[in-house]
Amino acid sequence: MTNTPLLQLSGLRKSYHLGRSNETEVLHGIDLRLDAGEFIALIGPSGSGKSTLLNLLGLLEPATDGSYQLQGAEMAGLDDAALTRRRREALGFVFQFHHLLPAFTALENVTLPALIASGRVTAQERERAEELLAAVGLDDARHKRPGELSGGMQQRVAIARALVHDPALVLADEPTGNLDTASSQAVFELLRRIHAERGTTFVIVTHDPRLAARCDRVVELVDGQIASDGPPL
Repeated sequence: MTNTPLLQLSGLRKSYHLGRSNETEVLHGIDLRLDAGEFIALIGPSGSGKSTLLNLLGLLEPATDGSYQLQGAEMAGLDDAALTRRRREALGFVFQFHHLLPAFTALENVTLPALIASGRVTAQERERAEELLAAVGLDDARHKRPGELSGGMQQRVAIARALVHDPALVLADEPTGNLDTASSQAVFELLRRIHAERGTTFVIVTHDPRLAARCDRVVELVDGQIASDGPPL
């Protein structure tokens, strides 16, 4: 691990309805360090602030106060264009619902980030997408559309899409929450294999204590604060 953390939060706070009578602070001064190559579970009861924290980590919402450094650079104060560029360069996202475009093939869905970024897909980007689909076991399904794939297969396409630009950090919000037990197990094992082979850093929000127990580090949020942080029990 390097001396510079991949991600460093210091006193991070998030409030909604600022200046109104119903102003609510959801995160109350989060301090968190992530080093490159970690595989972390983010757990906590409903309403604890997990999704809000993930949105802040993903640069999808601004913090109200505090510092967020990503790869040594401060994120607070960046304009929308700079935030979009940082998201595209450094972050990958996997959600509970895969958000694949139904009219696109698996391969086209994986190359979608490149298409959005530049309006075209290069031969190199297409080759990278094909390699990733093969890596997640979908080489033979690359020309199929989401409606022709099982839920677990669709989630594997979403994982390939999240990895297509080789992000330093993948944020996964309940990536197995919409799958049956067997598919959930397969997807989680895929994430662990990608982590082992590529060294990608993962933060996984999960309500499943069995999955959290198989992560290397568990960060628990309770009432907008970190209640515990360490190896699984």
